[in-house]
Amino acid sequence: MASAAPQRHSCDSASETLEWMHAITSFLLPFKPLIDSHVVNFFKDNLWEIVDKEWMDCLCKESVQNLLQLPSGIVRDYWPSSLKKFVTDLKVLSIFREQNLTHPILQSINVVPLGTVLSQGMIAKKKHEVEILAGVISKIAEACDAEAVVDVGSGQGYLAQVLSFEYRLSVIALDASVHHATVTKARSDRIAKHYKNKCATEQQLKVPQTVTCRVLSSDTLANLTNAVDLQKHVTGVKQEANKEDILNEHFEKHPLVLAGLHACGDLSVNMLRAFVGCGRAKALVSIGCCYNLLSEEEVDPSSCFEFQEPCCISTGFPMSKGAKLFPLSLGKSARDLACQSAERWRSLTTEIALQNFDVHAYRAAFQLVLEKHFPEVVKSSPSIGRQGKALRRRRLSKLLESQIEEKQSQAMEYNEIGAEVTSHDYSGPTEPVWKEKYALFKEFCESGLLRLSCGSQLQESDLIKVWREVQPFTEMIGPFWSLRVALGQMIETYILLDRLLYLQEQGDSINAFLLPLFDPAVSPRNMAAVAMKFGKGHS
Repeated sequence: MASAAPQRHSCDSASETLEWMHAITSFLLPFKPLIDSHVVNFFKDNLWEIVDKEWMDCLCKESVQNLLQLPSGIVRDYWPSSLKKFVTDLKVLSIFREQNLTHPILQSINVVPLGTVLSQGMIAKKKHEVEILAGVISKIAEACDAEAVVDVGSGQGYLAQVLSFEYRLSVIALDASVHHATVTKARSDRIAKHYKNKCATEQQLKVPQTVTCRVLSSDTLANLTNAVDLQKHVTGVKQEANKEDILNEHFEKHPLVLAGLHACGDLSVNMLRAFVGCGRAKALVSIGCCYNLLSEEEVDPSSCFEFQEPCCISTGFPMSKGAKLFPLSLGKSARDLACQSAERWRSLTTEIALQNFDVHAYRAAFQLVLEKHFPEVVKSSPSIGRQGKALRRRRLSKLLESQIEEKQSQAMEYNEIGAEVTSHDYSGPTEPVWKEKYALFKEFCESGLLRLSCGSQLQESDLIKVWREVQPFTEMIGPFWSLRVALGQMIETYILLDRLLYLQEQGDSINAFLLPLFDPAVSPRNMAAVAMKFGKGHS
């Protein structure tokens, strides 16, 4: 077993970031067919053929655990040299994501462990994130003399409340959901009551102020933080406190830190643009997520090497002028891949991984059923949906459990009578396995067809025919998915570097960097874009 070479790229300056992005572009372009493919079309389009045959032959013989370790950059000595180079180059070109709180800006950082009152209702992942991010924001606020924070996409207010009650910062919790604002206020009131009862002496408590606002653009957010006429630039404003009081207290007197914990899709992008355009925003701490929801500007290859100004309609990707130099567009499938996690992938058990591979195979075979028997449905681009997927997973799990129980019962019967149960001795040693897989596939199809309102129009013989057609190729699903997941971490790196380069392109007045703040095994989206504006009192 061999591990990947150490990282060789840096992003300390705009030129270094641009060089890194150029290297990624050069690497990814030959693999665009693999990146742009979708597993639902695996059997329909013979997608295994877009993978090097030598690679596929090798990986089909690999153990599940070795496949799960591939996206983490772990290769085997006996693999083809081209496959080993592919995996190790991916590792080298992807950003180092192991947790690191040693950056000079975080020197002497104080991360306060959350007590039961502030952490109530948080799952372990959220507690880990909020605990660390609150300490980081407090340290950044101290460095730029800021006493106020705008928590963008605040959700139920966990981060805002820790910043307010534990770190004594003035906070505006900004979220598009009225329900979230209500929950935030109710939770803040309960916490404030606890703190007041706990303190023997009277003290001033800072309680987060909530603003319900759908941030449609970076201008909306910048105008909000610049405290101009809020009603003019923000639609659907509903606040838990008087607007003028909030603005006077938080905006007119103090410099601000813009912060966001997993602000979704374009919201993270709008944060960066608002930071650049907002005079009072002195620092930024932004951790994005949901790259699949980013808006994307189409790249015209004929003009890729002509330096152009950004178009007037801002999109989520690319942000930087430099990214427009390269003929690389991502697309929905690639952005979906960027949401994958090598850490989560390698932590899967063999059983769960095999179930996931099987579900992908059933979905791809189901697509073939639709293509053959319901072409008019396919033309409408049907979405079975997450709810349907979860339902099918539960049904498949129950069916799998019943099959396991049946096997155990057969084994007990065999031991008792001392002879093989002939009623289950099919035409060959693989026939029982074939029947088990087909039963699961049938269950998947019945659920999907019912959701698409065409369940009664198909004969079982049609399903059997499709499953026999695809069954010889199902073993390739695992290797195919492993290779795509390995590409995901590089695509995420490219998106992150584009955001960093956008900040670096603003000139020497902004100091920007990327920091892996969380344990990636706990919180895979752990990279924060951190930026500070140089001003009075700062070097």
